[in-house]
Amino acid sequence: MTWLITGGAGYIGAHVAKAMASAGERVVVLDDISTGIAERLPADIPLVRGSASDRALLDRVLAEHAVTGVVHLAAKKQVGESVEQPLLYYRENVAGLTVLLEAVVAAGVRRFLFSSSAAVYGVPDADLITEDTACAPINPYGETKLAGEWLVRATGRAHSLSTACLRYFNVAGAAEPELADTGVFNVVPMFFDRLTRGEAPRIFGDDYPTPDGTCIRDYIHVSDLADAHLAVARKLDAGKGAGDLTVNVGRGEGVSVRELADLVGEVTGRPTDPVVEPRRAGDAARAVASAARMSQELEWSARRGVREMVESAWAGWCLRHPEARVL
Repeated sequence: MTWLITGGAGYIGAHVAKAMASAGERVVVLDDISTGIAERLPADIPLVRGSASDRALLDRVLAEHAVTGVVHLAAKKQVGESVEQPLLYYRENVAGLTVLLEAVVAAGVRRFLFSSSAAVYGVPDADLITEDTACAPINPYGETKLAGEWLVRATGRAHSLSTACLRYFNVAGAAEPELADTGVFNVVPMFFDRLTRGEAPRIFGDDYPTPDGTCIRDYIHVSDLADAHLAVARKLDAGKGAGDLTVNVGRGEGVSVRELADLVGEVTGRPTDPVVEPRRAGDAARAVASAARMSQELEWSARRGVREMVESAWAGWCLRHPEARVL
């Protein structure tokens, strides 16, 4: 069994690649290094530089490495950018996926694991979001992920592929400092960035119908997310879940933005008195996963807590920003 991991030099992708390789799976990575970092990968994981929508390259890689399963992580993923450039997002995330699936079917690959997102749900009115919660994405990024799920499932049914769609909730942390997120797009690195520059973290809205007035989210450690991919890949390899396995990947526990800011202050040793700014359009008051299906169908659940996420993320941040260590 050999798994091709597209986008495997990215923040999440490198964690998935290393987790699967460490567990004895044969892995090859395809990444154009537009946002990925080649040095994240150990020397024993082959890296092919190129686009996951390059059909000729895909045909060659699938054949040369005798690929039997694909983990598709390569995608555009910034919500704001998707609103500004919807054509780019549909081209990369949907049209590109079409090319990849065509190559997969032609090569006789029978296992396909798709990186989806909780963004497919939009702003649901639910205490816990289950996989059966209605999908109503509110931005082009979420739309492309939902369209990707439809395409993956339809291809699986038509061509007898075992498929899985993993709906990630909020990912944070790092297995080791060198693998930490280098972007400043998610809330934890955004807090770190503000503190490092001597500025107060920002909270968008404190008048939501929650205990402290700030939004509540479900956070998953990236190492747990990588382990979830391994669990799903092995289920597909065993011939289970053929056609349509869709699972949330979260902890099933909510943490408010203000609680997260307080924890960041404890971990970094820096006082955090957040600045409250107006609400952002489209932010749900609460978005917490039901993790029941993942537990029941794969006997898997997340093991790491939010403090470990923040501590490991801070270690990675300090590796790249030595000035952050100075209080």
